[in-house]
Amino acid sequence: QVQFVESGGGSVQTGGSLRLSCSISGFRSNGWAIGWFRQAPGKGREVVSCINRDFGNTDYAESVRGRFTASRDLRNNTAFLQMSGLKPEDSGVYVCAIDLVARGCHLDEDEYDYWGQGTQVTVSS
Repeated sequence: QVQFVESGGGSVQTGGSLRLSCSISGFRSNGWAIGWFRQAPGKGREVVSCINRDFGNTDYAESVRGRFTASRDLRNNTAFLQMSGLKPEDSGVYVCAIDLVARGCHLDEDEYDYWGQGTQVTVSS
C-alpha cells in the first residue's frame, strides 16, 4: 500500500518562504517522479513542479519558476518543494503525487499514479 506523509504547510505573509516535504513508502519502482500540485478554493488543480529520481530533473509551472525549487532525498524516497517569494495567489492545498513509471519529469497530472492528502499553504498580503 502506497503511503504518503506530507508536511511543511502553514501560513506566511507575502514574500515569505515555506518548505514542503513528501515522503512516500510502500511502492516499487525502477524510476519514479514526484509531482507537486495545488488547488485553491473554487479553482481546478494546477500543476506546480516535478522531479524525477534518477537524474533529479525538474520542471516548473511558469507561475512559480524562479521562486520554487524541487529536490529529493533518494534514501528516504522524499521530495521537497522549497517555496520562496510567496504570493497570495500561491495559496491552496498542495498535494504531492508519484509517477511509478517515470523516465523523466512530467507536468501532467494524468502521468501520476498515487496521490497524497495535501497540506495547506496560506499566503496573506
